[in-house]
Amino acid sequence: MARELTEIIKNRYNRTALFYDWMDRMISGDWRRRVWQEARGRVLEVGVGTGANFPFYPPECRVTAIDFSPGMLARARQKLQMAPAPVDLIEMDVQHLEFEDASFDTVVATCVFCTVPDPVQGLKEVRRVCRPEGRIVLLEHVRSEHWFFGPVMDALNPLVLYLIGSNINRRTVANVRMAGIEIEREEDLAAKIVKLIIGHPGGI
Repeated sequence: MARELTEIIKNRYNRTALFYDWMDRMISGDWRRRVWQEARGRVLEVGVGTGANFPFYPPECRVTAIDFSPGMLARARQKLQMAPAPVDLIEMDVQHLEFEDASFDTVVATCVFCTVPDPVQGLKEVRRVCRPEGRIVLLEHVRSEHWFFGPVMDALNPLVLYLIGSNINRRTVANVRMAGIEIEREEDLAAKIVKLIIGHPGGI
């Protein structure tokens, strides 16, 4: 079932790749800059999409950027010249990363774990491939805890998931902890719905 759902979501993102840049404008340049100023050394970007983060890559880093959507990667390849750091683009699913344990100094994702069919499994893989002294940096939108808006997001989620493959009611902070990642800092960037989460691999 999980494999079938992954294929469904992948196909939806392949369809939306042509106009995804327009959708991706919801993430401001200031937010992206705050994410990437935390990156050091060898970096894994999970869910690179069409490459909107490329201009913000620190030039001293070496970045491996993955996405499970061939359509998204095709668009990203057209923007590689915008990245000031060397980039390797690879088609790969975060739920099944093909890297050795402790391969990266930093793992970064921007609005990715709203999409991953099994977010806890994906986050466990992120934890596995990050070095023990490394850093995990996530920019994510989450379910509102407001008494009115939270249930509204729950009600709308099936439609949004069907149209674009993204969940708007994920409790990502809880998922991060369930995956064994220790949160060092959590910042609310917009109405307690958009969060910057910075952590490191913890012991389970």
